[in-house]
This record gives sequence, structure tokens and C-alpha cells, in this order.
Amino acid sequence: MFKVLGVREIERNAWDELLKASSCSTWFQTYEAYAFFDKLSFVEAFAVGFESSGQLKGIIVGLIQKDGGPIKRFLSRRAIINGGPLLADNITNEELSFFLQSLKEVIQKKAIFIEMRNYNDYSQWKDVFKLNGFVYEEHYDVIVNTTSIDEVNDRLDRNRRRNIKKAIENGIQIDKNPSETDVSSFYELLNELYKTRVKTPLYPCEFFVKLRELPSSLFCVAKDPSGKIIGGVVCITLKGRAVYAWYACGEDGKYKNLSPSVMSNYAGICHAAENGFPLFDFMGAGKPDDGGYGVRDFKMKFGGELVEYGRYKFISNRFLYSLGVWGVKLLKNV
Repeated sequence: MFKVLGVREIERNAWDELLKASSCSTWFQTYEAYAFFDKLSFVEAFAVGFESSGQLKGIIVGLIQKDGGPIKRFLSRRAIINGGPLLADNITNEELSFFLQSLKEVIQKKAIFIEMRNYNDYSQWKDVFKLNGFVYEEHYDVIVNTTSIDEVNDRLDRNRRRNIKKAIENGIQIDKNPSETDVSSFYELLNELYKTRVKTPLYPCEFFVKLRELPSSLFCVAKDPSGKIIGGVVCITLKGRAVYAWYACGEDGKYKNLSPSVMSNYAGICHAAENGFPLFDFMGAGKPDDGGYGVRDFKMKFGGELVEYGRYKFISNRFLYSLGVWGVKLLKNV
């Protein structure tokens, strides 16, 4: 007997056990993740569970996101499922198919499309996703082995070692316990990066201030010798699994001898190695057809492995989706 569960119907103990047992668990599928997003004013969080014969076989935690004014918000409605679905390793194709169909029924009136951004390998279920209307899109990620600090340092690119040595000699500071004021200063740098180069929506400062309060968060803020914030990386962690590098920026061009982007990411990687996290996940490295993707090159120099877990996308309204894609391209060009 199959049963779809609302967030309040999912037993917390069963949720935690599935997280421990599943090979595709991430922080983004935890109750902590749902509760965090549910308290934010600018997104709508959702969580859907699936039982088969009384056994919890799957959970999907995601967000309904919208941007801008009324028209843009209507055209940008999307359901983002970071990390992909949390699935029992023994879930059958029939069970997964029912779960995906149920997800579409719950979400498709609220969003123009559903996008699952995978941080684990879902290739064994690829045909099931396809049969249920989810199109697979190739997308890279970089994963760093952090089983030991020696392993981390041995894999570093020669230039990375030079960057790190020079930055230490020139007095770089890494603060893992930044104040709320520090977080706001970091956000100003990050926001400028997104406005001028990334050109995609960034959460308001509220997101980062509240994230700082979570026990699972890790902020590595880079400061020059005078204490001025010049970069950093914002991470989230899942015990025994991984440290996820969520947002990062740094004024490397302005502070070449301090390499704030390098040093903040290196601090996050070292934290993973020193605290029992076997992986440091850079959370994305572009598409295969991006060509000379500078961010991917930057991440690979930390000695990571390039993986291709991809994304699954289901479009519930093709006309509005095409209109929204056109609008985004137009705004980026402007």
C-alpha cells in the first residue's frame, strides 16, 4: 500500500533513520533544512514523504521560489529541490514512479517547473525519472576527498600551495565565528558579485544572518591583517557525510597576496578533514558545454574529482517556461 505524507505526518525518527541509511542523503533533505526555509519570509518551503507498506521510502524537501515584481514573480515560479530526493536504497521503480507522480500533483499548480539539483548519483533510477516526464540535464560538480588533512594537502595543485603559503605569510585571517555585522559585510561583497557577474537572483541578507544561527552552518570569512572582510565561503554540513560550499566570493584581484577565495575555501576543506566529514562538495561546476568555465578550473585546483550527477527537470507549463527563459536571457544581456 502506497501513501503520500505531508510534512507533519512524517515521523522524525523514521526521517532520521532514512537519512542515515540512504546513499543519497544530504543536508538539504533534513528536517532542519525544511524548518530553516519554512521560517524565511521570501520562499515557500515544502516537504513530501512516501510510505510503502508502512515503511518510509522517500522524502523530498524543496522550495517554491519567485523573483521581482508581480509579472516576473508569476513567470519565475519554480520548485527547486536542492540535493535531489532522499530515497531508500531499496525503493522499487514502481514505488519511485508513484512518488514522482504524487510530487507533480502537489507542486505543478504552484510552479512552472520542478528542478532537482543532484548532489549524489541517481543514475540507477534514470529511466524511472524519464518515464515520469523528468528530463535529464548534464551538470558537473567537484567533490574533494577529505578523509584526512594529509590527503587534502597532497592533492592540492602546485599554484594552490603557493597561494596558501603566500597568503599565510601576508597575514590573512580566517574567522569561523563571524559576528552578524561581519556576515552583513560579507553579504555586500557577495551581492555585488551576483549583480555584476553572476546575474542571477541572490537571497536577501536575512537568509545569511539566520543561517549563521544553525548548528550545521559553517562560515569561513576571510579578513585582511587589519580585520577588513575581503571574502569568504558559506557552508552547510551533514554529520558523517559532507561539508557543502553554498556561497563564496573574494576580492582576489584586489588582494592577490592574500587570495581570499582560495583561503576561505581551503579553510572549509580543512574543517571537513579535521572534523570527520569525508567529503567537501563544491555544489556545482557548470554544464559540459560551458567551455572554459573558470569557476570549474578554480575548484579543480583543490584536488577534487569532477563528477556529473546532473539535474532532473519537469516542466508543467511549457509556454510560461519558454517565456520565462526568454525573459531571464534578456535581463542578463541588459
